[in-house]
Amino acid sequence: MSITSIIRAVTVTSILSIATATAHGQKEDFNPIQTGTNSLSIAPDARGASMGDLGAATDPDANSQFWNPSKYAFAYSKGAVAINYTPWLRKLVNDIFLADLSGYWKLGSGDNQALSASLRYFSLGEVTNKYPGETQATQTLNPYEMSFDVGYSRKLSEKYSMGVVFRYIYSDLGFSDSYAGDQSAGASAFSADISGYFTTYPIIGRNECQWSFGWNISNIGTKISYNHGENPAFLPTNMRLGTTFTFPLADYHNLALSLDANKLLVPVRPRLKDFEADGKPELDAEREYNQALEDWENMSPITGIFKSFTDAPGGFSEELKEITWSLGAEYSYNQQFFLRAGYFYENAMKGNRQYFGIGAGFALNVLKLDASYMLATAQTSPLDQTLRFTLTFDMDGLKDLFGRR
Repeated sequence: MSITSIIRAVTVTSILSIATATAHGQKEDFNPIQTGTNSLSIAPDARGASMGDLGAATDPDANSQFWNPSKYAFAYSKGAVAINYTPWLRKLVNDIFLADLSGYWKLGSGDNQALSASLRYFSLGEVTNKYPGETQATQTLNPYEMSFDVGYSRKLSEKYSMGVVFRYIYSDLGFSDSYAGDQSAGASAFSADISGYFTTYPIIGRNECQWSFGWNISNIGTKISYNHGENPAFLPTNMRLGTTFTFPLADYHNLALSLDANKLLVPVRPRLKDFEADGKPELDAEREYNQALEDWENMSPITGIFKSFTDAPGGFSEELKEITWSLGAEYSYNQQFFLRAGYFYENAMKGNRQYFGIGAGFALNVLKLDASYMLATAQTSPLDQTLRFTLTFDMDGLKDLFGRR
């Protein structure tokens, strides 16, 4: 195997799949869904991460582009911009990180529509190599993945909005192997999101509460192809469904409870052992497996979306195991001080990411600072102790600040 092939395998899988290669990774039934550019699935902001990686139906903020962009139409402020930073896999390395810039601007005087955008950059750190026979490193690599997207959201009624996002994705592993004669180039892809958000204000007792529902199907698009198109990979197309219920505890004190469910809309890669389990002759099993693998590699992303609901080797029970769950809570005082906690669960068969999130936030007229901390419950998880930081600038606050001068 060439140096290029080795490093490509390491860098592509290190984003998330390295986090799932725990003690469960050697089990016979371990069968996670395989995608490319897995960095697109990493939560960028401290607020959502601290509640167990959720945000389909929470109150809109500057980072709704990732969770549910249709929420922007219901945003309270005219506009906001957020800067997010996450050191990634910090238990293993110290130079992998995710940086994200997100924001929106409400259009018109009716505040019924909004434009939004985000830019994310995922650095895989610095890698140095030695070619065969060399005593010193002759190649320094800086692989990375990035994406840029723009979105539009609009209220279709007083209680319901929808949004769309168009995204450009680029993955650059940044090296070539002249010894192996392999010239590697970056890979590009395009995708789109579609989402919806419904919110209502029921009266319970003497209190006005808020009940919201949200959905977002993200990264519907082309495959991303490395090695000049010879190794195409599905994007992490994802369906997110969620609900949030907010109720007052007392004057200025509110508590929001949220639940999100996610399912990757990506077909499962065939495994040889699934064909051998039927008791077929070895040659027949291998022939059927090779055909299934070829069909999987040539499958279009749209076909893969529909296939993903019925293709698990273990049937409907395994399909249910592909769903991840997030449960979280957010306490707020006067919309200025926030405490958050949540839990994320993924079945051990599909990756075994299981962790608690905790966090806090403080908001002034102009600035809001949020931080979160992850505590993994799965043994030897490299996701343990992950930190996130978010700094948000509120445009209404800036306008008032400069308007007083």
